[in-house]
Amino acid sequence: MKKKLKLFLTSLIAMGTILAACSNEEGSAPADDGKVKGDITVWVHPYTENAKVEEEMWGKMVANFNKEFPDVDVKIETLPWANRDQKILTALAANNGPDVFYAIPDQMPQYAEAGMLLELNPYIKDSDLEGFVDSALVSTTWKDKLYGLPILQSSVTFIYNQDIIKAIGEDPNKLPKTWDEFEAWAKKAKDAGFYAMNYPGGGSLNLTIYPWIWQAGGDVLTRNGEIKINSAESVEAFEFINNMYKNGYIPKDSITANEHTTEWYGGEMLAVLGSGIDVTSLIKEGEFDFVIGPPLQNKEQLTYGTTGMFVVPSNSDNPDAAAEFLKSITSTDNQRIFGEVTQYIPSREDAKDIFADNPHMAQLASYTEFVLPGVIHPSGRTIMPHIQAQVQAMMAGDVTPKEAADAASKAIKAELDKQ
Repeated sequence: MKKKLKLFLTSLIAMGTILAACSNEEGSAPADDGKVKGDITVWVHPYTENAKVEEEMWGKMVANFNKEFPDVDVKIETLPWANRDQKILTALAANNGPDVFYAIPDQMPQYAEAGMLLELNPYIKDSDLEGFVDSALVSTTWKDKLYGLPILQSSVTFIYNQDIIKAIGEDPNKLPKTWDEFEAWAKKAKDAGFYAMNYPGGGSLNLTIYPWIWQAGGDVLTRNGEIKINSAESVEAFEFINNMYKNGYIPKDSITANEHTTEWYGGEMLAVLGSGIDVTSLIKEGEFDFVIGPPLQNKEQLTYGTTGMFVVPSNSDNPDAAAEFLKSITSTDNQRIFGEVTQYIPSREDAKDIFADNPHMAQLASYTEFVLPGVIHPSGRTIMPHIQAQVQAMMAGDVTPKEAADAASKAIKAELDKQ
């Protein structure tokens, strides 16, 4: 079944490339009549659990756009998260897709490399990019071409249980900043009968091994295809996670677990790597007092944080209006509207003032300068299962950290060779 799905998606991407090539060999360019008009269809996703509130949110944002472009009719359609890749690719390949849709960093390079996205450089002035957080724009470019504008970010860092901090004799006002400091706290937590942190080894590598690799000064796969997961720096991250598991600082099921919610909310865990969603949940549940720590540092102070962007397919029927819509919905005013409803961090610095009365979210928002969006490469997703399998084998004791990293490197090369 997996093989059939891969062949299906490969064929869709190939079709998308043909469509893009047929659209305009020289690339698209803005209309020169100075008049943006017509219809555009925008595909969004549910960003909260309240569909009615989101409908009102989009209504306000579209109204702001129509103040400047009254002759453009915008149709917002909400697409479920489930199977969104397949639905988008199918629609685009059939020339029946939207004019604007939402994408994340590991999708964009795939679509851009296949020629399925509109290059935005002809539509965007340098002044249009002023005010965006630098780390947000990292995710929107591929091969020096701009393919999207960011509307949201997140930052992942340690959230600590204050009761456990006090139980191990530490100070909530002096949280760990380095690996060594955190490991010292981890040992105290273990000795006192607590886990030090969560490690959902069956979940996304963005929330498990990747942040540690970056903090070690390593990398996984660069944009130009250089494999670095078995560099000395990256291997150090493998060793760190392996030691955390061997020492019992993380739960026994960490090899394959998808979450450690029970341990965290049950007061058994010192800290979790979490984001704004976790903070909002803690405030709502009120189980215990918590504090947020800065992203840790070994050689580098870095962490994971997604970037949500809107893009325009290369076969859009109205690229001029679509590009203007991207600029409008990612403006400071519209990002304030979006951020207040969704509680995601705006990708424009000025819009972060929505958290003026929310110190926890304001703190998370201040960490976006340290975030990386994952592996920005067309193979960013396909290499994940291979790396995950080697990390799991390491934690199970079947291979050493160096052997796991070397095997992951070979698996990545094999994946790249398929292209």
